[in-house]
Amino acid sequence: MSKFVILITGTPCVGKTSVALLLAAKLNAIYVNLTEFATKNNLVIGADERRSGSLIVNEVRLRKVVSKLINEAGDKSVVIDGHYAASVVPKKHVTHTFVLRRDPVELRGFMEKAGFSGNKLWENLASEILDVCLVDALNAYGREKVCEINATGKSVEDTVEDILAILNGSKKCRVGVVDWLGKLESEGRLNEYLRV
Repeated sequence: MSKFVILITGTPCVGKTSVALLLAAKLNAIYVNLTEFATKNNLVIGADERRSGSLIVNEVRLRKVVSKLINEAGDKSVVIDGHYAASVVPKKHVTHTFVLRRDPVELRGFMEKAGFSGNKLWENLASEILDVCLVDALNAYGREKVCEINATGKSVEDTVEDILAILNGSKKCRVGVVDWLGKLESEGRLNEYLRV
Protein backbone atom coordinates (compact mmCIF):
# COMPACT_ATOMS: atom_id res chain seq x y z
CA MET A 1 0.00 0.00 0.00
CA SER A 2 1.31 3.47 -0.81
CA LYS A 3 1.64 6.24 1.73
CA PHE A 4 -1.52 8.20 2.50
CA VAL A 5 -1.69 11.65 4.06
CA ILE A 6 -5.32 11.86 5.06
CA LEU A 7 -7.15 14.81 6.58
CA ILE A 8 -10.30 14.21 8.60
CA THR A 9 -12.15 17.48 8.90
CA GLY A 10 -15.63 18.82 9.60
CA THR A 11 -17.52 20.88 12.13
CA PRO A 12 -17.07 20.17 15.84
CA CYS A 13 -18.94 17.06 17.08
CA VAL A 14 -19.27 15.35 13.68
CA GLY A 15 -16.99 12.55 14.91
CA LYS A 16 -13.59 13.58 13.51
CA THR A 17 -11.44 12.36 16.38
CA SER A 18 -13.14 8.99 16.83
CA VAL A 19 -13.03 8.33 13.09
CA ALA A 20 -9.43 9.54 12.69
CA LEU A 21 -8.19 7.42 15.61
CA LEU A 22 -9.83 4.24 14.30
CA LEU A 23 -8.71 4.94 10.73
CA ALA A 24 -5.11 5.52 11.87
CA ALA A 25 -5.20 2.25 13.81
CA LYS A 26 -6.53 0.31 10.80
CA LEU A 27 -3.89 1.83 8.50
CA ASN A 28 -1.10 1.55 11.10
CA ALA A 29 -0.65 5.29 10.48
CA ILE A 30 0.64 8.16 12.57
CA TYR A 31 -2.28 10.03 14.16
CA VAL A 32 -2.15 13.81 14.61
CA ASN A 33 -4.80 15.82 16.47
CA LEU A 34 -4.01 19.36 15.28
CA THR A 35 -5.08 21.13 18.47
CA GLU A 36 -3.03 18.81 20.71
CA PHE A 37 -0.12 18.98 18.25
CA ALA A 38 -0.17 22.80 18.20
CA THR A 39 -0.32 22.95 22.00
CA LYS A 40 2.53 20.43 22.43
CA ASN A 41 4.71 22.32 19.93
CA ASN A 42 4.07 25.77 21.48
CA LEU A 43 2.20 26.99 18.41
CA VAL A 44 -0.78 28.44 20.27
CA ILE A 45 -0.69 32.24 20.24
CA GLY A 46 -3.85 33.01 22.20
CA ALA A 47 -7.49 32.32 22.83
CA ASP A 48 -10.50 33.77 21.04
CA GLU A 49 -12.68 35.05 23.88
CA ARG A 50 -15.55 35.73 21.46
CA ARG A 51 -15.57 32.00 20.67
CA SER A 52 -15.54 30.59 24.22
CA GLY A 53 -11.76 30.55 24.45
CA SER A 54 -11.10 28.59 21.24
CA LEU A 55 -7.35 28.37 20.67
CA ILE A 56 -5.67 30.57 18.09
CA VAL A 57 -2.67 28.90 16.45
CA ASN A 58 0.25 30.29 14.51
CA GLU A 59 -0.82 28.81 11.15
CA VAL A 60 2.44 29.64 9.35
CA ARG A 61 4.60 27.86 11.94
CA LEU A 62 2.10 25.00 12.31
CA ARG A 63 2.19 24.44 8.54
CA LYS A 64 6.02 24.11 8.69
CA VAL A 65 5.98 21.72 11.66
CA VAL A 66 3.24 19.55 10.10
CA SER A 67 5.19 19.40 6.82
CA LYS A 68 8.29 18.30 8.73
CA LEU A 69 6.33 15.56 10.53
CA ILE A 70 4.91 14.26 7.22
CA ASN A 71 8.35 14.26 5.60
CA GLU A 72 9.93 12.49 8.58
CA ALA A 73 7.19 9.83 8.53
CA GLY A 74 8.88 8.28 5.52
CA ASP A 75 6.63 5.60 3.99
CA LYS A 76 4.28 5.59 6.98
CA SER A 77 0.79 7.03 6.40
CA VAL A 78 -0.41 10.01 8.42
CA VAL A 79 -3.97 10.77 9.54
CA ILE A 80 -4.55 14.40 10.58
CA ASP A 81 -7.63 15.37 12.58
CA GLY A 82 -8.87 18.95 12.84
CA HIS A 83 -11.56 21.32 11.64
CA TYR A 84 -8.92 23.79 10.42
CA ALA A 85 -6.72 21.17 8.71
CA ALA A 86 -7.28 22.79 5.30
CA SER A 87 -5.58 25.93 6.59
CA VAL A 88 -2.37 24.27 7.77
CA VAL A 89 -1.59 21.14 5.74
CA PRO A 90 0.08 21.93 2.39
CA LYS A 91 -1.68 20.57 -0.70
CA LYS A 92 1.47 18.86 -1.96
CA HIS A 93 1.37 16.44 0.98
CA VAL A 94 -2.35 15.61 1.03
CA THR A 95 -3.61 12.47 -0.72
CA HIS A 96 -7.22 12.58 0.60
CA THR A 97 -9.39 14.96 2.59
CA PHE A 98 -12.51 13.46 4.15
CA VAL A 99 -15.07 16.04 5.23
CA LEU A 100 -17.43 14.42 7.73
CA ARG A 101 -20.99 15.71 7.61
CA ARG A 102 -23.84 15.22 10.04
CA ASP A 103 -27.51 16.21 9.86
CA PRO A 104 -27.84 19.45 11.88
CA VAL A 105 -30.70 18.00 13.96
CA GLU A 106 -28.51 15.08 15.09
CA LEU A 107 -25.44 17.33 15.33
CA ARG A 108 -27.23 19.77 17.61
CA GLY A 109 -27.89 16.95 20.09
CA PHE A 110 -24.21 15.95 20.04
CA MET A 111 -23.11 19.57 20.45
CA GLU A 112 -25.44 20.21 23.37
CA LYS A 113 -24.27 16.99 25.02
CA ALA A 114 -20.67 18.21 24.59
CA GLY A 115 -21.56 21.48 26.33
CA PHE A 116 -22.01 23.79 23.35
CA SER A 117 -24.55 26.56 23.91
CA GLY A 118 -25.36 30.11 22.82
CA ASN A 119 -23.36 31.63 19.99
CA LYS A 120 -20.85 28.77 19.92
CA LEU A 121 -23.67 26.28 19.27
CA TRP A 122 -25.38 28.38 16.59
CA GLU A 123 -22.14 29.37 14.81
CA ASN A 124 -21.04 25.76 14.53
CA LEU A 125 -24.47 24.58 13.36
CA ALA A 126 -24.46 27.37 10.76
CA SER A 127 -21.02 26.21 9.66
CA GLU A 128 -22.38 22.70 9.05
CA ILE A 129 -25.55 23.92 7.32
CA LEU A 130 -23.59 26.28 5.05
CA ASP A 131 -20.87 23.73 4.11
CA VAL A 132 -18.01 25.84 5.53
CA CYS A 133 -15.54 22.97 6.12
CA LEU A 134 -16.35 21.45 2.74
CA VAL A 135 -15.81 24.76 0.93
CA ASP A 136 -12.53 25.32 2.83
CA ALA A 137 -11.30 21.85 1.81
CA LEU A 138 -12.32 22.33 -1.83
CA ASN A 139 -10.60 25.72 -1.96
CA ALA A 140 -7.40 24.30 -0.44
CA TYR A 141 -7.16 20.95 -2.26
CA GLY A 142 -9.56 20.86 -5.22
CA ARG A 143 -12.24 18.28 -6.01
CA GLU A 144 -9.72 15.58 -6.83
CA LYS A 145 -8.56 15.30 -3.20
CA VAL A 146 -11.84 15.92 -1.31
CA CYS A 147 -14.47 13.34 -0.36
CA GLU A 148 -17.63 14.13 1.57
CA ILE A 149 -18.87 11.48 4.02
CA ASN A 150 -22.35 11.63 5.54
CA ALA A 151 -21.87 10.26 9.07
CA THR A 152 -25.50 10.84 10.11
CA GLY A 153 -26.81 7.87 12.07
CA LYS A 154 -23.65 5.84 11.41
CA SER A 155 -21.28 4.26 13.86
CA VAL A 156 -17.62 5.23 13.86
CA GLU A 157 -16.85 1.78 12.45
CA ASP A 158 -19.28 2.24 9.54
CA THR A 159 -17.85 5.67 8.73
CA VAL A 160 -14.30 4.28 8.75
CA GLU A 161 -15.41 1.41 6.49
CA ASP A 162 -16.76 4.00 4.02
CA ILE A 163 -13.39 5.77 4.06
CA LEU A 164 -11.43 2.53 3.63
CA ALA A 165 -13.67 1.57 0.68
CA ILE A 166 -12.79 4.88 -0.99
CA LEU A 167 -9.09 4.41 -0.27
CA ASN A 168 -9.07 0.90 -1.79
CA GLY A 169 -11.10 2.02 -4.81
CA SER A 170 -14.24 -0.04 -4.19
CA LYS A 171 -16.32 3.08 -3.48
CA LYS A 172 -16.33 6.39 -5.34
CA CYS A 173 -15.20 9.62 -3.69
CA ARG A 174 -17.99 12.19 -3.99
CA VAL A 175 -18.77 15.78 -3.12
CA GLY A 176 -22.30 17.18 -2.88
CA VAL A 177 -23.80 14.28 -0.94
CA VAL A 178 -25.79 16.43 1.49
CA ASP A 179 -27.89 19.58 1.31
CA TRP A 180 -28.72 20.54 4.88
CA LEU A 181 -29.96 24.00 3.84
CA GLY A 182 -32.51 22.49 1.44
CA LYS A 183 -33.48 19.75 3.91
CA LEU A 184 -34.14 22.18 6.78
CA GLU A 185 -35.97 24.58 4.46
CA SER A 186 -38.23 21.82 3.13
CA GLU A 187 -38.98 20.74 6.73
CA GLY A 188 -39.78 24.33 7.74
CA ARG A 189 -36.94 24.28 10.31
CA LEU A 190 -34.36 26.57 8.72
CA ASN A 191 -35.03 29.55 11.04
CA GLU A 192 -34.85 27.22 14.04
CA TYR A 193 -31.31 26.13 13.10
CA LEU A 194 -29.81 29.05 11.18
CA ARG A 195 -29.71 31.77 13.86
CA VAL A 196 -26.40 33.46 13.17
